[in-house]
Amino acid sequence: AEHWVDVQRTEFKRLGVEGDWDDPYLTMAYPAEAQIAREIMKFAQNGMLYRGSKPVMWSVVEKTALAEAEVEYEEHVSDTIFVAFPVQQMVGDGPGWPPLDALPFAGASVVIWTTTPWTIPGNRAISYSHKVAYGLYKVTAAPENNWAKVGATYILAKNLAESVFKAAKVEAFELVADVTAEQLASLTTAHPLRGHGYDFDVPLLDGDHVTDDAGTGFVHTAPSHGREDFDVWMANGRQLTERGIETRIPYTVDADGRFTKEAPGFEGAQVITDKGDKGNANDVVIKALVEAGNIIARGRLKHQYPHSWRSKKPVIFRNTPQWFIAMDKPIGSFPSPLAGEGGIASAMTDEGSRDASGEVGATPHPNPLPQGERGQVAPGHNADTLRNRALKAIKETEWVPAAGENRITGMIANRPDWVVSRQRAWGVPITVFVQKETKDILVDDRVNAAIAEAFEAEGADAWFTDLDGARFLKPFGYDPAQYERVTDVLDVWFDSGSTHAFTLEKRADLRARRRGDGGKDRVMYLEGSDQHRGWFHSSL
Repeated sequence: AEHWVDVQRTEFKRLGVEGDWDDPYLTMAYPAEAQIAREIMKFAQNGMLYRGSKPVMWSVVEKTALAEAEVEYEEHVSDTIFVAFPVQQMVGDGPGWPPLDALPFAGASVVIWTTTPWTIPGNRAISYSHKVAYGLYKVTAAPENNWAKVGATYILAKNLAESVFKAAKVEAFELVADVTAEQLASLTTAHPLRGHGYDFDVPLLDGDHVTDDAGTGFVHTAPSHGREDFDVWMANGRQLTERGIETRIPYTVDADGRFTKEAPGFEGAQVITDKGDKGNANDVVIKALVEAGNIIARGRLKHQYPHSWRSKKPVIFRNTPQWFIAMDKPIGSFPSPLAGEGGIASAMTDEGSRDASGEVGATPHPNPLPQGERGQVAPGHNADTLRNRALKAIKETEWVPAAGENRITGMIANRPDWVVSRQRAWGVPITVFVQKETKDILVDDRVNAAIAEAFEAEGADAWFTDLDGARFLKPFGYDPAQYERVTDVLDVWFDSGSTHAFTLEKRADLRARRRGDGGKDRVMYLEGSDQHRGWFHSSL
């Protein structure tokens, strides 16, 4: 890195660029690393930093989680499948509720469409929309040995039935009955691989993300492999528990992109190889679905798909423990415990706000709503949150061109919590200790100061050479055996977003007296428009 700093410095001088070339600011300089550590410890102190389990974009090639700013969308060809989930039962409100075999749904299946067949082992629900019109359809003519056979009945969105049956090579079909949202809410289906290690019930959940623009009008919901899947699953936690449905989110895919033992029958199959190529996971899942008789069509789709901007290879969504900065938790709402060891930790009200009354019993390493999200307020509320502070600051900033203001406002208004942890061998570490029993983050100004002082003198390696944390814990009366030393490193965008802290706020020659602080200085961030999602974003 030092070599390339010198190369680029020389080339900039040759181009006639003016700068303080003898004393540039570098994120790898020890004082900068110390300040970056101080910045992340500020978030820990004010209760904004938390560890949770969520589906994040994961690079199999780089073996790390990626932030939105590290992903770019490229053309990609995906396998597509239409999968039938057999209806098992209807949940009634009283003894007068008719049995399933007295209703037209007996023997019917709910059909989903997906571009990620490998996520079927992680399926735990099907999402529908109360705004979409649905119908129960019967196949009346089809080729011999067709997957969708004559007499089979399927529940589909009315606007999509024709396109689904065309894909399934069905020659003729008829509408048997309309299906209401209330009926869908009461349905429970079987997993399409029931009898092969997937013998749990699959409920239907109302989701705002469901449309009838494409597919079947139903969305295959795998909470470990999609943000919207995760959100709708967590929002219905209390109701799922009341229905006797296991709410734990499985870890079906590991860091190498391989199926784990939680994907019975497929362990070891790979979604993406170490080189970023397509693995065999789709093929083995599709073969199993064909053998189970629950696939009615397959195809391929060329579309835009997320890729790592470094490796240029496709990424996947997978459920992993990561560190997050909360966007909607009131700042200073302390303490900031980690995700607990319980089931679903909270539920979401109809208005979208979260409440902490949805806790259920404890099980080993479940996947609760990250505890940092307990007490978060709905976006748009006027509480003192990171999101609201950022939106206010955007309005107080001059953007050139002016269109940049709308662009970054939309990004900040809609962005999820910031995943700041990375699983890499280099970088500034997340310098926090976690109490093993209570799962609380240790917040002690003396410990934090000792960490920063060590970084000033030795750099971030001071964290990694102290294997048990004794150097920073023992002098202040803490038993290292009772604490976990976090070894994840920070997203490099956190480093870049901290540049103001080790330049404008630390260097005497650069110290700004901003107008907001009563001074006369204005600070200009000058970069390309792509940095609305990068440096501008992380600095804000």
